[in-house]
Amino acid sequence: MKKLMVIAVLFVSCFTTAQNMDVVQGKFDFLKDQKEINVEFDYSKMTLLSEKKTEAQYVEERTKELNDKTKGVGDIWKKKWNPSKELIWNPKFLELVNIVLLKENKEVSFQEDLTTAKYTLIVETVWIYPGWDAGIMKQPAKVSTNLKFVDTNNKSNVLLEISSENAPGDQWGNNFSNESRIGEGFAKTGKSLAKMLLKKAY
Repeated sequence: MKKLMVIAVLFVSCFTTAQNMDVVQGKFDFLKDQKEINVEFDYSKMTLLSEKKTEAQYVEERTKELNDKTKGVGDIWKKKWNPSKELIWNPKFLELVNIVLLKENKEVSFQEDLTTAKYTLIVETVWIYPGWDAGIMKQPAKVSTNLKFVDTNNKSNVLLEISSENAPGDQWGNNFSNESRIGEGFAKTGKSLAKMLLKKAY
């Protein structure tokens, strides 16, 4: 019985990841009457794991690790990792931020390539922990970003900056895909941002 209780505690503890969202600078008033916000994603300064490896280091080491276990598996993983930003992470963020705002009947759209939008949100990825899933035990992904609202025509002019740390990424049931878990971290980031905007901007 004690063993079952210990396992249950460990299992639940895997899901307790706190996300922190703090305003670094700026105010929300400029967003009030906007109907569209351009969105750009920046992964150029992203690091991974507790060692804060560069993406190139992480991909190289992960590819080798998987290939050493089963020949060719690492190469297959690398092919899935590279497009995951465009196919999973960016869409997850955009989907959730728009869904939450739409449910509250806010007529504002966050989308990429809105070149006529007055303001742009730059989603700058700072750090990612991919998490893991070993069946009955798992650890969610964590995603940390800087969310910068800038003037589209003068992106050095930061009107509002929000720091989002350790947004948890996981799904019910098993999820053995690092890329998918990370995508859920971006979904959580988008959802939390939308809720903050509902309170402070809209």
